[in-house]
Amino acid sequence: MPRIDAHVHVFTKESAEFPRTTSDWLPPEREEPVEKLMELMEASNIDQAGLIQIGGNEIEQHNYLLRCLKDYPNRFLGIGLIPPDCKDTAEHMKRLTDGTGIIGFRLSKIGGPRDPFAPMDVRQFKTWPIWEYAAENDLVIWLYCCARDAFQIPWILEELPHVRVVMNHMGVTPGKGKFSIDEYGRPKVEIAGYTIEKHTAWRLTPYENVCVKLSGQYAFSRAEYPYEDIASWSRTLLSRFGSDRLMWATDFPWIQVEPGYDRYAEIVRKNIPDISDRDYDAIMGNTAKKVLRYPDRE
Repeated sequence: MPRIDAHVHVFTKESAEFPRTTSDWLPPEREEPVEKLMELMEASNIDQAGLIQIGGNEIEQHNYLLRCLKDYPNRFLGIGLIPPDCKDTAEHMKRLTDGTGIIGFRLSKIGGPRDPFAPMDVRQFKTWPIWEYAAENDLVIWLYCCARDAFQIPWILEELPHVRVVMNHMGVTPGKGKFSIDEYGRPKVEIAGYTIEKHTAWRLTPYENVCVKLSGQYAFSRAEYPYEDIASWSRTLLSRFGSDRLMWATDFPWIQVEPGYDRYAEIVRKNIPDISDRDYDAIMGNTAKKVLRYPDRE
């Protein structure tokens, strides 16, 4: 079976050739090149990975991602970003997906009414053009929206029942102001009172076109690896979604220092010790290959 890391980030130093946004946790001199990732993948017997754009949503800020996809076409697929004020969504999406290896786009907002009792016309949602173009062109929606917007998702799924959707990082949808950076430079997310059975992932189980990634555990846990305080989340997602709708991922580079890429490659068995071989193989690669259509490696 293929072993596929469904969600990683790679980037190079900020430059004229590879422009990107910078921040405290993405300073201009920092780089996490694809070659480093490939070395770690080889050491852990990981065959392929999904490169998620980081460092800006303009076309030119995707230059490094596009270079990686061009250089290693059988190794990686990509997920792009769209500016919130994009003037021509369809043109932006077309330019980034036309023969490039980018297969979809990450969304952090839905753009519908905040009042759950308001009339819901999905064609008036701010992100409707993105969803519509994705459905018409068989692209993937890589979803990591705020918790307060999550109730809007089923309205779109009812309208577009065949668009492929991947919920990021355990299906958890953090709210504004919940992010911080820990001592290892990793994202940390406040989830006090969060119960996975009663939030976003739970209400999306009826939609067969929705998958969830088992990733990002380090950001939500208050314990050391293998994050036993939230291990039940993985077991719950397996029981509710089934292994054919779950994908494993590391969220490289944030885990490379603690706990390390090799240890993160073992987290599924750590969190679900009684998992069957069939379910394990699905989560570790078969689901991603089928749903995201990874090419066979030569």
